Amino acid sequence: MTWSEMQPLLEQACWDTLYMVGWSTVIAIVGGLPLGVLLVLTDKGGLLQNVVANKVIGQVVNVARSMPFIILMVALMGFTRSITGTTIGREAAIVPLAIGAIPFFARLVETAVREVDGGLVEAVQSMGGNTWTIVRKVLVPESLPSLIASTTTTIVALIGYSAMAGTVGAGGLGDIAIRYGYQRFETELMWITVAILAVVISLIQFAGDYAARSLHRRGGRSGAAPKLRLLKAATATSKTV
Repeated sequence: MTWSEMQPLLEQACWDTLYMVGWSTVIAIVGGLPLGVLLVLTDKGGLLQNVVANKVIGQVVNVARSMPFIILMVALMGFTRSITGTTIGREAAIVPLAIGAIPFFARLVETAVREVDGGLVEAVQSMGGNTWTIVRKVLVPESLPSLIASTTTTIVALIGYSAMAGTVGAGGLGDIAIRYGYQRFETELMWITVAILAVVISLIQFAGDYAARSLHRRGGRSGAAPKLRLLKAATATSKTV
């Protein structure tokens, strides 16, 4: 196969992969961010402590995360067909990709939010802030560098999932690697596909790491957070006096 024959295939496959991963990432963030925050809020000692709800949500997340993606795709075929009208193609692949990514991202969000200094939460509470204010002004802004790193990890994982989705007709670079590289013994095309995936993942990882480091150097904070730190320090000083 010549380069002139490979080029249109690779271009379309790249766009298909970006389309699937892009929409799946957006849905994963929209669904996983509140779910991860809720896991923290409902945990023991949390602002919305509810041990039963926390255990139920946590168990659902654990079960969804433990399921291999290729099995998840097959299990969700009926659900996917009811939403998209088909079980093949890039639109259909978005459904299992997003559902598989939401619990994955939720656990990463939970870990990131737990790292926030509890003293800042107490400071907002002492000023009469409610739970929504604490989430919006403290938990999310303070954990933003870690959330960006978590998003990067999720995107990289979704690229791998999308390659697996290509094995069942989802399109994308995985589909090219299987149909042409494996089934038609076009080894050169397969290795080009592998190289493209490696470059894309490296660029995404670099961009994510750079953004997270930049926010961390600047504090990764909202405008209100430094004031909360000052308040915390002033409160601690007054107590010692």
